[in-house]
Formats: sequence, C-alpha cells, structure tokens
Amino acid sequence: MASLHPARATRTTGIALLMLGLTSTVALTACGGGTTDDDGKADAKASASAAPKGAVTREQAAKIVDNYTTVNGKANKTRNAKLLSTVEGGQVHEQSKADYKTFSTWTKADRSDYEKPFTYQDRTYYIPAGEDWFAVKATASGSKTPALLVFGKEGGAWKLTSAVYSEAPIPTIDTGNHGLATAVAPSTRVGALAPNDVSAAFEDLYETGGKKAGAGISHTTDPAKDALKLYKGRETFDLAKWATKKYFAKDPAHGTTYALRLADGGVLAVVPTAHTQETLLKQQYMGSFEINPNKQESVYNPAKRALVTDTFQGMTLATLPKSGKPSVIAYEYRMTNSK
Repeated sequence: MASLHPARATRTTGIALLMLGLTSTVALTACGGGTTDDDGKADAKASASAAPKGAVTREQAAKIVDNYTTVNGKANKTRNAKLLSTVEGGQVHEQSKADYKTFSTWTKADRSDYEKPFTYQDRTYYIPAGEDWFAVKATASGSKTPALLVFGKEGGAWKLTSAVYSEAPIPTIDTGNHGLATAVAPSTRVGALAPNDVSAAFEDLYETGGKKAGAGISHTTDPAKDALKLYKGRETFDLAKWATKKYFAKDPAHGTTYALRLADGGVLAVVPTAHTQETLLKQQYMGSFEINPNKQESVYNPAKRALVTDTFQGMTLATLPKSGKPSVIAYEYRMTNSK
C-alpha cells in the first residue's frame, strides 16, 4: 500500500506485489479419411482436401510450446525482455515486462523461484479449424494449477499471447470437428453477452460495484468476489481518512479475445482487460500532505504526490453459457505503470 506523510517528509516504501505467470499444454488429434483402393483414389483425395485443418499439427504445437519454455527460461534468468519478445507477445508480454521491471522489489525467495526454468506437463492441445492460433491446457512443473494458454502469430513468429491459471475447473472444450476445436467469433452473442463484452462487465465490478455493465455477469465466482471486495474496500483502505480510491476501466494494451466452443454448447473465452487505480488526497489535505508510493509504484515513479495512478493490465478466463450470466472463473493482473 502507498503511505501518507507530511509534505517534504522522508519517503518510505510499502510492500511489493508479485504474481507469477505460467503456461501449459496436451493432446488432440486431427482426423482425415478416405479409401485407399484404386477405385477410391478420387474419393480419398476429395475427403482429404475437405478435412478441416488448424494452423498447426499437434506435433508442431508441441515444438512451439517447448521452444517457448526453453527461451522463457533463459530470458527470465537475466530478465532479458528483448529475448523474451521473440517467443512472447500480447498481454502476457506486458505482464512479463512488468515482472522484470519490479524484480528488484521482490523477496529473495520469489526472485529465486522466478529464475527457475520450468516445463509444461499434462498438455492438451485445442487447435481450432481455420484459425491462426491454438490453445493449450497444461500445468507448469512445480504447480498443481492448470492454465489455459494461447499461442498466436506476431511478426511471423509463434508467440505465447495469453495465459490464465485457474483454480476453478476448466470446462470441457468441444473437439468434435475431426478432433479439432471450434473457434467462436468474439463478437458473437452467447446467452447474455458476447465474449467481447466480458472485459467491460468485469471491470465494472471494480468501478461501480457491478451496478452498470457488471450486472450482466455472475457475482458469485472468486474473481468477481475479489473485485467487489476491492470496490467495497475503497471506504476502509489504510488511507481512507485522508484520500479517496477509485477504479476506472481502461482499454487493454492488446485487445484480442480468443473464444472456443464448449462441449455443452457454451463458450470459453480468454479476454484481455485493464483498469487504473487512482488514490487522491482529499481536498482539505492538499498542500499539507503527500502520498508516498510503495516499492512497486516507486519503480515507475518515486516522487511523493497528491495523486497516485496505477495501471493494471490483465487477462480473464470466462465461461459464457447458452442461457444465463457469463462467469469470470480466473484472472491475472500486473501493475504495468504508476504515475
């Protein structure tokens, strides 16, 4: 937390925030059919050409994931953002850059854990037909929490672009299209909302307590409860006597949403999201006091100030049922700036 001190007083710092992001994967097989006898050659050729295809095969996807873990391990060891950018993009890379930026504020144990290389186990690949991306459900070595990872093309290279770890069960994805997954356009309405609507609804929990767009999603999941707890905590946080705290939805740095059809007909979506947190001195204390940034905020701006604005870039994992309200079942945020 930031702290309050008289103007011109010596600045102190608070605790740092650390959230580790991971990734994973496993197996789907695409099927192709056709006869092999002489009379059936034409039918076999037609059948093969008609079979749906994804951007990669399962074997190719496995190599992409393996390459990511290898390069990621080397980059994390020395916090080499340029090297990491060769295999990582999107919201994931925004968060990784923030990790590197604030690394010095972490505990020794956290720094040691972050530098350890890891692999992805129990992989299941979800390769949608006709798309230029694929998803993987997997568990990182040393963890029991599964993640849904998305790899897409950026600058001609395959990169990890989204990664959300979920304590809640990840629902079964439909792979009935010749073993391939089925992508859903993010603008397609599924029950109450479209995947593209989830970010605004979830951020409204922070901003208004779910009174506006947030009324359209479930308030009973752990991520929703966490967001509502922060909203309610505006009245009781440590500086509430001297300052106000507000949250404002913000456009994410990378806005691509990925959605897959579920076996029950609903949709699972990986949705980028972002917000700012503004802590502002009350008018009567302006000029007499200043807010001291905590350790993590100080990395971006060490100056004592009347207004501290923190930016958080994140990702959510949401389920959209055919009827009823969507649910955010997991989320990841990092502070990526403070001014």
